[in-house]
Amino acid sequence: MANYLVTGASGGMGSAIIRRLVREGHSVWGIDRVEPSQVLGWHFICADITRSDDLQETFDIVRAETRYLNGIIHAAGFYDLDSLVEMPEDNFLHDFDVNLFGMFRINKMFLPLLSAGARIVIISSELAPLHPLPFTSVYAITKAAVDRYASALRMELQLLGLHVITVRPGAVKTAMLSDSTEKLDKFCDTTRLYSFGAARFKKIVHMVESRHVSPEKVSKIILQALEAPKPRLTYNINRNPLLLLYQLLPTRLKLSLIKKILEE
Repeated sequence: MANYLVTGASGGMGSAIIRRLVREGHSVWGIDRVEPSQVLGWHFICADITRSDDLQETFDIVRAETRYLNGIIHAAGFYDLDSLVEMPEDNFLHDFDVNLFGMFRINKMFLPLLSAGARIVIISSELAPLHPLPFTSVYAITKAAVDRYASALRMELQLLGLHVITVRPGAVKTAMLSDSTEKLDKFCDTTRLYSFGAARFKKIVHMVESRHVSPEKVSKIILQALEAPKPRLTYNINRNPLLLLYQLLPTRLKLSLIKKILEE
């Protein structure tokens, strides 16, 4: 039996991960701002990962209940969809605070509890290594930063006998997909600069998100990464073939193609 800390515990991805870990007999401490509808066999802690004082209280609770953690799984994340020159600055900073800075705070704070050989699983996105599509840019930027952070952290923590694993899923059928639809509609209704291409952009997003997998599939792969004697450095899940083909194009051709599609 192992001990794990999971962020984003009330979300579709986090809850699926926790359910699988609990079924395997592991002890789990889950963090989220929102209380889950059900807590069976695991420890829920209400905390905001953007607040250091919340995380200090969380650390104190976990440390009082266990001597060590075998791993941390970062499932918390925030999806935004907007124009980089129209979105409020606070929204831009908030996206980084949730997707990247919260991860930094937790790893730094909980490092003393990690046992030898412990694993940190960082959930990124299939968009992280790709050229971003317009208006999904802020999300893609934060995930690209997460990918670089994971690589740098891996390089350093190997010296301490710890593993860092990156998971890059494509679209996953969670509430984030519904949230994406709402934000897409809001963007199309409110943008002043890009109203001419909003409807066409909506079709592109729906096409990309229509190819999705269940959070249970992602949780299964994460469990494999936690238990493998020699885990992969990166696990790619549900990569969209259209996005992969798009990435093969020269950059100038990508620009011309997007311009043509959205300006027609």
